Amino acid sequence: MADMQQVFLDAALEAGRAIMSIYENGIDVSYKEDQSPVTAADEQAEAIILAHLARAFPDIPVIAEESVAAGVVPDITGKAFFLVDPLDGTKEFINRREDFTVNIALVENGVPVAGIVYAPAKGVAYRTIAGGAEKLIVTDGVVARSETIRCRPRGEVLTAVASRSHNSPETEDFMRKIGVSDFTSVGSSLKFCLLAEGVADVYPRFGRTMEWDTAAGDAVLRAAGGTTECADSTAFAYGKTRQDTDSDFANPPFIGWAHLPSRS
Repeated sequence: MADMQQVFLDAALEAGRAIMSIYENGIDVSYKEDQSPVTAADEQAEAIILAHLARAFPDIPVIAEESVAAGVVPDITGKAFFLVDPLDGTKEFINRREDFTVNIALVENGVPVAGIVYAPAKGVAYRTIAGGAEKLIVTDGVVARSETIRCRPRGEVLTAVASRSHNSPETEDFMRKIGVSDFTSVGSSLKFCLLAEGVADVYPRFGRTMEWDTAAGDAVLRAAGGTTECADSTAFAYGKTRQDTDSDFANPPFIGWAHLPSRS
């Protein structure tokens, strides 16, 4: 998997440079059919990532957010596939907050087995590696140093991370129910990464997400010793098509855990 991880890193860093150029020089916003915002940064970053993946892995299909919005959806039946969100946290990006990310993941048999989450404005990336996960410090677009990360054991104080832009009453109720003592509001897939590096315990998400929003961060969390499950405690899987209750690749409510959840 080392070669794939290098491709992921190279693609994410180049996409991050394109995103930051637009971030620093002016952001024009348009809206897709579902009224979600999109910018030139989303489109340029996706084109860069797709080019890297096509060169290195031409036989692996890619499900990418902007391509899907344009009607480009390859067949993934029975196949490993990539999930790409070129700019997760577009609202954070538009509002000039720093917690937006580039997300690239590989899914096999419904499980995200490799991934990278890169936050170019923060100069930090998280990725899966052989046998675990690591955090990268990125300076001027170049990796300056790395450190292995691991989820922390459950302690007496339970810390939650939740969406800055998409919190909900269900989230608040869940946190009360499990006895959350501390709460941090963060945008994008960085929430998974905070669990993976051992600074938080649980990430509840009851609002709607898509698979490309979650796969890379979920891969990092699982590699660091955590788990993600549906809110009803069933397995949280990828490659969901022909769903009765939602569109292709839409996620149900889920909970990310840095350790095994307590069962009542």
